[in-house]
Amino acid sequence: MATPTPATKTSFTIGTRKSKLALEQTELVAAALKKTHPDYEFRIFSKETAGDLNTKIALRDFTSKNLWTEELEELMIDGQVDFIVHSLKDVPTVLPATCTLGPMMPREDSRDVLVVKQGLSYKSLSEIPAGSVVGTSSIRRTAQLARKFPHLKVLDVRGNIGTRLAKLDAEDSPYTCIILAAAGLLRLDLGDRITQYLDSKSSGMLYAVGQGALGIEIRKEDTFLQEMLSKIGHSETTYACLAERSLLRTLEGGCSAPLGVETEWVQTAEGSKKLRMRSVVVSVDGQKCAQVEVDGDVDSTESAEAFGVTVAKALVGEGAGAILEEIQRNKVVKENVSS
Repeated sequence: MATPTPATKTSFTIGTRKSKLALEQTELVAAALKKTHPDYEFRIFSKETAGDLNTKIALRDFTSKNLWTEELEELMIDGQVDFIVHSLKDVPTVLPATCTLGPMMPREDSRDVLVVKQGLSYKSLSEIPAGSVVGTSSIRRTAQLARKFPHLKVLDVRGNIGTRLAKLDAEDSPYTCIILAAAGLLRLDLGDRITQYLDSKSSGMLYAVGQGALGIEIRKEDTFLQEMLSKIGHSETTYACLAERSLLRTLEGGCSAPLGVETEWVQTAEGSKKLRMRSVVVSVDGQKCAQVEVDGDVDSTESAEAFGVTVAKALVGEGAGAILEEIQRNKVVKENVSS
């Protein structure tokens, strides 16, 4: 196993995926670290992962939860890279025993967005005609669309952002629109493609756990890097994301669960801040739903983790457990039939 970073080290290698977005996100981290630690050098090493190499299978049909992270984690554990930058929503809620997440930088816009095919005039999901095809491979988005917009059809669309936009805009495209994360489009300067921001107020659509945030994964014993990252960390982002991840981990749904969240910091009458979390679990057909809104006092890693557990219990009390169990049973049946 690799040893902790020595205080004499002056050059760091950051691991990430090869996609344009992954590289752009890693550059953001490297630039922030360079600003706070100008005497250090930060190099980027990129690698394609299992999720990159197999773009044919729908995400919900993968049995592994670490499609985007495993190969990079192995490089870090072996000491070939010093730390890894991920889109946090792609990071499983249970990490290898020797790995942990460092402090997180300020979050980009966490919402999902609607992107309409070029040349069409629709301005919102509510304007899309019945029978139109929406592109997404996310079981969370699919379930929420089935609940809120049952007149629309959903078709899988995989690939990086550029690939998905090209599939949408192709002359023979079956898609009227696709749904993406706002953060990816904004980081790639593609904000002009956003037709509508989707949230609990505009569309009833909640986003993925950790969406919009960057997960910086380090070796658990590496206190030197932990201290470095604390200089670029943003406590409100870190605590909100840890609470979201704790919720997902407690429900044991993993990255493919139809779990949506929406967190915000709200001011109390006393002048302090509470973390408000809205969360929803929806059956894949949209027929069953459990949803809650909970406020909590969150001011540390420990209280963030505890708050996620509290919200998870509230969701289970509203029927989320039964919905997730049914989804798991159906998945097992499907795997047995195909094997």
